[in-house]
Amino acid sequence: MKLLILGGTVFLGKHIVESAIDRGHSVTLFNRGRSRPTAFPDVEQIHGDRDGGLQVLVGREWDAVIDTCAYVPRVVRQSAQALADSVGHYTFISSISVYKEVEKITLSEDDPVSTIEDPTTEEVTGETYGPLKALCEQEVQSVFENRCLIIRPGLIVGPDDISDRFTYWPVRFERGGHVLVPDHPEQPMQVIDVRDLAAWIVKLVERRVLGILNAAAPAQPYLLGSLLQAIRDQVNPSATLIRVSPDFLKEKEVGPWMELPLYLGGDPKEDPMMRVDLSRALSEDLTYRPLSDTVRDTLEWAKLRPSDHKWRAGLSADRESALLDDWKNRCSPSAGATE
Repeated sequence: MKLLILGGTVFLGKHIVESAIDRGHSVTLFNRGRSRPTAFPDVEQIHGDRDGGLQVLVGREWDAVIDTCAYVPRVVRQSAQALADSVGHYTFISSISVYKEVEKITLSEDDPVSTIEDPTTEEVTGETYGPLKALCEQEVQSVFENRCLIIRPGLIVGPDDISDRFTYWPVRFERGGHVLVPDHPEQPMQVIDVRDLAAWIVKLVERRVLGILNAAAPAQPYLLGSLLQAIRDQVNPSATLIRVSPDFLKEKEVGPWMELPLYLGGDPKEDPMMRVDLSRALSEDLTYRPLSDTVRDTLEWAKLRPSDHKWRAGLSADRESALLDDWKNRCSPSAGATE
């Protein structure tokens, strides 16, 4: 196949390119040439801005396009309209963040998506990200109708993940000592290894699969407490987990998700986002590797980064130490330890 990939040099896009090449496809990348511009020297790259700069693609044809890096509906509309007669199949990478908050155990592809008061806003924030992604989906569907595939991934993890949301934990456990973890062990947790997601997307495109598919793993979610302990046991069993109550974390204004990765803040209303229904994905042959493989490879990749890497997520050593001291001072000696 001849594939056009919008983006293609960072994280998921990078792994999609690698998977497509491994499967013998001819790949063209379209991006601004700013992120890892020397990646894939043997792959055709067309540089331009998708916001008003798509004329460089005119006159070309591809079997399919995979859009890995869109957040603003207006810009997605430009891409879809520009490529409507040039490609036969459009895959858009969306997010499970599109779902509207509902009181359900699990979220399926048929559940309502979030809306936004001002659909013309282009400021991407924690509040607007999901609704804007939903509007992006609609732009693709309005142009490509029965020729498009929407992928809604959950938390994507693994090598090359610059968000640090998962990477924090294997790196932190390897450092050892007393490790602060949230005492919310029953919180559900789904993730998906970027390599599994990328390979699956390429296979779906080969088969011209249509519709909307959630993408996460596993089908029966991990529980946060057992997930963190499994990472600890694999990386450094001598590290001691210090379970700290959600009330204490809230009092100390410890930000969930980013400052304390994977933790949703103890709010059960957030749990359905980590319990999405994967029935359709599994029927379309989604497979995922053991968690231990993801942990091992993520840690190995993280060790290749500069020693002065600025973390985007996770507690700093000083912040964690101060929190642990405060927690231990107000608890009995045994209150915070797991062992």
